[in-house]
Amino acid sequence: MGWALSEKVYCVPVPFFLTMSVPEHPMIIGGAEHRSDTPLTVRIPYDGQPFATVFAASQQHLQLAVEAAQRAASVMREMSRAERAAILLRAHALLAERKETFARTISSESGKPLREARAEAERALSTLFFSAEEAHRLAGEEVPMDAAPAGAGRMAMFIREPLGVIAAITPFNFPLNLSMHKIGPALAAGNAVIHKPASATPVTALLLARLFLDAGLPPGALNVVTGPGGSIGDFLVEHPDIRMITFTGSAEVGLRIRSRAGMKRVTLELGNNSAVIVCADADLDGAVARCVPGAYANSGQVCISVQRIFAEESIHGEFVERFAAQASSLPVGHPLDEDAAVTSLITESEAHRVVSWIGEAVESGARLVTGGGRQGATVQPAVLADVPPQTRIFAQEAFGPVAGINRFRELDEAIAAVNDSPYGLQASIFTRDIEKAFRAARRVHVGGFLINDVPQLRVDQMPYGGVKLSGTGREGPRFAIEEMTEIKLISWRVEG
Repeated sequence: MGWALSEKVYCVPVPFFLTMSVPEHPMIIGGAEHRSDTPLTVRIPYDGQPFATVFAASQQHLQLAVEAAQRAASVMREMSRAERAAILLRAHALLAERKETFARTISSESGKPLREARAEAERALSTLFFSAEEAHRLAGEEVPMDAAPAGAGRMAMFIREPLGVIAAITPFNFPLNLSMHKIGPALAAGNAVIHKPASATPVTALLLARLFLDAGLPPGALNVVTGPGGSIGDFLVEHPDIRMITFTGSAEVGLRIRSRAGMKRVTLELGNNSAVIVCADADLDGAVARCVPGAYANSGQVCISVQRIFAEESIHGEFVERFAAQASSLPVGHPLDEDAAVTSLITESEAHRVVSWIGEAVESGARLVTGGGRQGATVQPAVLADVPPQTRIFAQEAFGPVAGINRFRELDEAIAAVNDSPYGLQASIFTRDIEKAFRAARRVHVGGFLINDVPQLRVDQMPYGGVKLSGTGREGPRFAIEEMTEIKLISWRVEG
């Protein structure tokens, strides 16, 4: 029996860390540092301690960034594939040298556990390497003109050309790798980038811009502007000289971008409430072992975090018991604590929201099996059972350390429940029956479906993106480059 929500408090030992002065991180525009009259303090979400000072961009800074990116786009366009790939590979080598610095920066400003931040840095290395490989592979193909009578005596090919200036707007939860998923392919394709990182996690982006400059990227090919998302985002979305917006964040903001972008290219990676089906014939040990970290990694602040679980009725009770036992044993602590598996949400207000959603579900009839306590911005890993599907914790994106486990009798019932969502990013099933696995894979309406794995799986070279309110377009370096280039047809008449 869980504690009453209103009384849930728990104590977490905070490790001792040496107090350091708070460094300044100016914006990077045209290869130079820029400050404004509006300094902003970046804080460690876990305890609110100051971590760094950045600066809010003015309209003049934003216009300078566009002009610098336009100049650099002309340089990037004329670079050979080999030259672009070489810059990306030099950046890869520098990131390998600096990955511990990046990991500690990610952990401090986002609140992500250090071991997960290190894993993110490793993934960013892969994303960068794949982007360099795709720079070599960027190619068009022959068009068989004489397949039509009117094309007789003609040959043609199409080539892919860079769009020009791309605005990349990134979230707080993967401040390095999700930035790399936009910046790496954009540069590989010959574009220039204006990067607007999340207000909570700007330092990682600024370190990344310096790294690319050290790798020989032309000044202005990657500009980082910091400050409030609304005003900067609107400027970038509406500026006539920006050709594409690539955004990862909430569905609400994504819809706003799409409505204001006009004829710009738009790639949107938005929200989700990932679902898992667990059949009675599944390997329960394996399913629980995958689903628990899939639900609570980065305190559940992952757009493909396991949120809704549908366990077949005959194993529902056993699955809930095993899942809750593992969830309640996860160590909670400071993000720089080597042992912490769960730390804080990005803000205390987000923690309040998650706890209120848990309370709403309990009031509506859900059973709180374990967790749900809050201290500051940290929420204890929560497990709910028999959650009414209309409650926000099940119907919307929770983006916190909570999972709901409901039951089903027939597979088609579970498939219908998974599809009963405005989102469709990734989902999964655990079963030993190949017919059940592929029936679900065919019928679940998502961008990616996993068999005997969790929807939180993302390998960085795979196509990644969603349907419905989960977004449009696909990421993964090869697929992002397709979004970030345009096709030009070249045809010629053959004499004789």
